[in-house]
Amino acid sequence: MFKAKRRILIARVSLLLFVFLASFSFTNIAKAEGNYYATWKEYKASGAPAGTWDNVADAMDAVFEKAKELYEAGDSKGAYDAVNHGYYGYYETTGFERHTLAKISGARKSEVELQFAACKAITKNGGSTDDFDKEVDKLKSMIRNDAGILDGNKPKTSGKTGSGKADEATIRQVVEEVLAEKEGGSQSAATATFIACFSIILREGFEAILIVGAIIAYLMKSAGEDAERRKKLTRPVYLGSILGIVVSFVLAWLLEVLMLANSASQEIIEGLTALTAVVVLYYVSNWMLSKSESDAWTNYIKTKTESSAKSGSTMALAITAFLAVFREGAEVVLFFQPMLKDENISMVWAGLIVGFIVLIFVYYAINAFSVRIPLRPFFTATSILMFIMSISFLGAGIKEFIEGDVLVMTSPEWLSALIPSNEFFEVLGVYPILETLIPQLILLAITVIVYLHWRKKNLVIREEAAKKRAEELAKKEAEAKLEEENKLRELIKSIVKEVIEERASN
Repeated sequence: MFKAKRRILIARVSLLLFVFLASFSFTNIAKAEGNYYATWKEYKASGAPAGTWDNVADAMDAVFEKAKELYEAGDSKGAYDAVNHGYYGYYETTGFERHTLAKISGARKSEVELQFAACKAITKNGGSTDDFDKEVDKLKSMIRNDAGILDGNKPKTSGKTGSGKADEATIRQVVEEVLAEKEGGSQSAATATFIACFSIILREGFEAILIVGAIIAYLMKSAGEDAERRKKLTRPVYLGSILGIVVSFVLAWLLEVLMLANSASQEIIEGLTALTAVVVLYYVSNWMLSKSESDAWTNYIKTKTESSAKSGSTMALAITAFLAVFREGAEVVLFFQPMLKDENISMVWAGLIVGFIVLIFVYYAINAFSVRIPLRPFFTATSILMFIMSISFLGAGIKEFIEGDVLVMTSPEWLSALIPSNEFFEVLGVYPILETLIPQLILLAITVIVYLHWRKKNLVIREEAAKKRAEELAKKEAEAKLEEENKLRELIKSIVKEVIEERASN
């Protein structure tokens, strides 16, 4: 009897202990999935699932819901910080941003970044709770869809998008699935990794190669057939490019050591670099345009010694090359850091190496074609390229300041309709943001004025040169005619002299 009661007691205690542990585990899971964790590291430490991008989206959902809760309670600063935690604590730290760039598109990455900025702008401008909820729900939907693409699954929706339209990422995923079915299956993980790494180095390096290649081609063209002069003029540019690569690695290392990577400080540094590049690029493009007339260039070569060219304009070109390489290089290094943890590490290096090889071919193609282009169109085309890159860098630099919380974004709906999110506008650095677009339009207006100024001045130079050539030609013709007349006179004199001498002898 006693043993039977003892067994019943043990069974009851065991059942109570099981219920307690089960409820404790359930509470822990609920806490991990529902509570507000400011960073991905904290979220993982809570014991929540953290093996897929969908898990990252789950964690970010909790952050965004906390932001909505804080904003509804009147805590605009808390809501602003929560959105920032979603960006710096998750979107950048987890590598979500870099994988989106590599495996979806650069335009999509910028679209998501601007949606983060749109949410923060409402907290700064005192928008309504409904407006904030609408923008946050749209951001949640974008993150969820992109997570589905990165995981290789059909994206899920989370909350309202606010537009009633299918998300672009969802459409992209459906298209990819249809194509994969037609091809007999989806790409392997190794192939996807290779394409992602290849696209990053090609995309980020292309702008730098265009600028450096154009500068080198310009210097080689200016040196003519003088091989020694070519070496002296191009050496500073090569050194500037190499220095840009080295400093890129150093900066990426410092950002990691100082724990500034994936933070507002990194965005501000990138923004300052971009704006500095704008100033130098604009100066160089303006200088090149002023020398686009062959006569102006000839006069410049005649009036400038090799030493002054090397210490002056050539060094400006070297600084331009350094800034172009540095701006893209630091970003590439930071992008590749999470990629190096990929299980297909060999495909990461393969994508990087193949990308470098393609960029080298692009560089040599620029130099090869430039040799065949006449001086005036080559200088004009190079100058226009520099102008375009200036406008692109200006937009990208100001956008970095917005992401670094230096500026608050203003993006009206009518502007978003005029400037859709696509790769074309992404490359040009044009975004549906007044803070970036207005300075770009001002720079464009200045560019048009500068172009018209130099075009008018070059026409005057051309007319003066044509007039001078005509005068020189007329002078040469007159001298030739006078010389012919003098020769004729001498001939007549010699003939007369011979006739007189013949008569005298007879």
